[in-house]
Amino acid sequence: MALASLAVLLTLAGYAALCAVRPFAPCRKCSGTGIRQARRTLKLCRRCRGRRYRLRIGRRLLNTGREIHRAGTKRHHHTPDERFTPWP
Repeated sequence: MALASLAVLLTLAGYAALCAVRPFAPCRKCSGTGIRQARRTLKLCRRCRGRRYRLRIGRRLLNTGREIHRAGTKRHHHTPDERFTPWP
């Protein structure tokens, strides 16, 4: 059981490192070309919008977590003439 837990933790740590180093991966739908063939016509890939790369899920989760943390810990800047009172 401990060995399986260690394997899962190492896998997650490796994926987190991969997301930090290479946040973008080739699009799976168009194989990284940005173009899809549909009935003899070439169209931009809808999944990657023709950019050829997509943001990894792990990096998307990391970015969302950072935004939530930043929104919850914003400092309120007071002007110098404004006094702080703990009661209204």
